[in-house]
Amino acid sequence: MTALDPGTPRPAPPARGGCLLLPSWAMGRFSLLLLILLLPLLATGASVPPSLAMRHLSSLHMPARHIARLTVTRDFTTHYIRQKVDHFGFDINKKFKQRYLIADKQWKKQGGSILFYTGNEGDIVWFCNNTGFMWDVAEELNAMLVFAEHRYYGESLPFGSRSFQDSRHLNFLTSEQALADFAEIVNYLKHTIPGAKSQPVIAIGGSYGGMLAAWFRMKYPHMVVGALAASAPIMQFENLVPCSTFMEIVTRDFKRSSPHCPENIRRSWGVIDKLGTSRSSLYWLSETLHLCSPLTDFHDIQMLKDWISETWVNLAMVNYPYECNFLQPLPAWPVKAVCKHLKDPKVSDQMLILNLFKALNVYYNHSGQAKCLNISETTTSNLGSLGWSYQACTEIIMPLCTTGVNDMFEPHSWNPKELAEDCFKQWGVTPRPSWINTLYGGRNIKSHKNIVFSNGELDPWSAGGVTQNITDDLVAINIQYGAHHLDLRSSNPLDPQTVRLARSLEVRYMQKWIKDFYANM
Repeated sequence: MTALDPGTPRPAPPARGGCLLLPSWAMGRFSLLLLILLLPLLATGASVPPSLAMRHLSSLHMPARHIARLTVTRDFTTHYIRQKVDHFGFDINKKFKQRYLIADKQWKKQGGSILFYTGNEGDIVWFCNNTGFMWDVAEELNAMLVFAEHRYYGESLPFGSRSFQDSRHLNFLTSEQALADFAEIVNYLKHTIPGAKSQPVIAIGGSYGGMLAAWFRMKYPHMVVGALAASAPIMQFENLVPCSTFMEIVTRDFKRSSPHCPENIRRSWGVIDKLGTSRSSLYWLSETLHLCSPLTDFHDIQMLKDWISETWVNLAMVNYPYECNFLQPLPAWPVKAVCKHLKDPKVSDQMLILNLFKALNVYYNHSGQAKCLNISETTTSNLGSLGWSYQACTEIIMPLCTTGVNDMFEPHSWNPKELAEDCFKQWGVTPRPSWINTLYGGRNIKSHKNIVFSNGELDPWSAGGVTQNITDDLVAINIQYGAHHLDLRSSNPLDPQTVRLARSLEVRYMQKWIKDFYANM
């Protein structure tokens, strides 16, 4: 019996605590028959049919006993560089220590390469340990691995403990400043590490880091020869894509696991509202869901529903085919595990809430160690929520909305005015929804080259991703059965064949960029 078995009595909940604010180039010859056969599918931005992939991968060794890989601690050295707080002005001369990690065991000074991870919103060690693809391909590419921490995250705080004090201190938290940091690190490495100066650099990143990898190649093409942008929603701005698609993909993932699962989740919102009308039903709801803090009013009910909604989104993002510990310790195919508890559409309201608890327990208590569920926490503390909250109020404005018809969530329209009011109240800033497209081009990026955009069909962020080839040199790889940047994770025996093929093609593109670099020296 786990610590949160619904049949286990528990003491009265403690006093309420605080909450977290949410806010086609020609490929030439391949030595591998596998890639020759599947290249037409991958290189055209199409998904790989699993049956075809199965036939051509059947000769690969698959161990009889699958051992899931959790986060692996990697062998790297930690370094710091003195960065300007403001790269684009001349009035502020303040500098800060920015952290970056280096792993050079597989690096060759002759004919080698540098794979540069463009750090995103969190501790760089955590991203380093969760980006096994780079470690897996380092030997094949004779690569030095560099993981750069994003300013205002992890240890890279421009103003130390005062970095999040107010908007004046946060004013330098922008993607432009972050890219300039990365450029300075590349320049520094090339001038201080013997053998690095004449080597090609490839940017790699996932999610926001994938956006940064693509933008790094766009803005600093003289410094990086190409970029792999995994699960990078660079089109999720303004009206480039419908705001409803993201949540529709989440819902589709749940429906694929069990036809009635989204139906029960959609029904749960009304049941929760009904139970929030009296003190006794609020207490019953708090007890049944084993919440760390009791629900006391309508505000708490809304917080609870927001927390549950974010949980379903996170599950869709990390719906990986094996056990892992990324946002939370989770079983293989966690959405399927959740929907196992939400497959009966005819249960009573009370039984629905009991089943809802069991479903939430999959995400928050797979380890069996949690004593209660904290509705102020949904992900690992390695992610920087304060910094991201500010960025989501300034330039990273990605419209999301729900209809309650084509998705399993309560209807909520995209309201820029409401966002602006909330952002001003929290940070004293006004969002600039058009700035990212003005800065990086939106859909008008045909002038760029050597960027591979990968997206998993299970990943809701694919809604804003590049899922069709733009040119022969701006390529889309769509991964059937792939969740959020699954291709950047370590190779695993339980990986779908489609993700293995995607990784193989990504390596081939990088090999061509490296070959072209040396051919043009």
